Amino acid sequence: MPAPATTLPTAPLRWDIFCRVIDNFGDIGVCWRLARDLHTRGHQVRLWVDDPAALDWMARGGGQPGIEVRRWMDVAAGPAADTMPGDVIVEAFGCELPASFIAAMAKTASTGPAPVWLNLEYLSAEPYVERSHGLKSPQFSGPGAGLDKWFFYPGFTPKTGGLLREPGLIEHLDSLDRATWLSRAGIHWQPGESLVSLFCYPGAPIAEWLQALPPEPTLLLTAPGAATQSVEAQQLPSHIRQHALPFLPQESFDELLAVCDVNLVRGEDSFVRAQWAGRPFIWHIYSQEDGVHAGKLDAFIDRHVAGASAAVAEQLRAAMRRWNGLDASPMQWPERAGWSDLTLAWRQELLAQNDLVTQLLHFVAEKR
Repeated sequence: MPAPATTLPTAPLRWDIFCRVIDNFGDIGVCWRLARDLHTRGHQVRLWVDDPAALDWMARGGGQPGIEVRRWMDVAAGPAADTMPGDVIVEAFGCELPASFIAAMAKTASTGPAPVWLNLEYLSAEPYVERSHGLKSPQFSGPGAGLDKWFFYPGFTPKTGGLLREPGLIEHLDSLDRATWLSRAGIHWQPGESLVSLFCYPGAPIAEWLQALPPEPTLLLTAPGAATQSVEAQQLPSHIRQHALPFLPQESFDELLAVCDVNLVRGEDSFVRAQWAGRPFIWHIYSQEDGVHAGKLDAFIDRHVAGASAAVAEQLRAAMRRWNGLDASPMQWPERAGWSDLTLAWRQELLAQNDLVTQLLHFVAEKR
């Protein structure tokens, strides 16, 4: 059963979340989910972002009542009276706070409790995450001298900060009716077709993957960008149809993953949501020039397949590595039934841990 996810160990607090938009919108996607979850649990949230344009589609019109979206540059030159630091400051993914805002945090600390300053890190299954989660980084110089920054690492084990999971999410996703949802989304699905969603970076081995798909009627739902463009450049086998998706709000994207049979996802945000959907998935990790993404991918695969049969573990490892260009073996599709069992067992393992926001609230309560 899911661990309790609605406990409020602190009174409602004021949160400032800082985020820089990276080219693929994953960072702002995570930060928007965090802001929404905190607000739903009664907290006040300001989201500071350098480019809020993605919220126009991601957040159903650019925002949500109760969450204040502010432009990063509004605070860079010096916080005004109405932008004094909140109780908790989240520096997402090492984005580096404006010096003027850090100075305002130090000023606040000189006359009362210091804001709890958190560096929310990227998700990884590598061993260093457990060692680094919750560590303190005292600030000895600069505008924040005398303040403490704390490192908060999302992760897949009880020794990490967990994963974003809103209260009631799993129950909602599991209650969806496929035909009804697809009809409302304007997607013409023929009963008997397998549903596969595709969200990938440029460079994925699309042609080879299409040829490796099982020879059964398949409706391929492709996300805007590289996924749709890559598939449209192919001559599809006769048993595969394509439906190009528009940009979807986060709630709709989550539901899409839950009604599909298999999901190919990328980055961090959709990667986590695929795991909550409980459907077999392939992860396209963000490629880094120094190659460190290979170790990050292998670390996740090691954890993910630990409880699987040897055959399923080998098939899934090969498929994920080949999809990410780390294996030269021919693309093969894992055996579906065993893959599905593994995915559901993995979700149950994750559900035994408290979600990220619940853990954040307990962590902040300890530091205030």
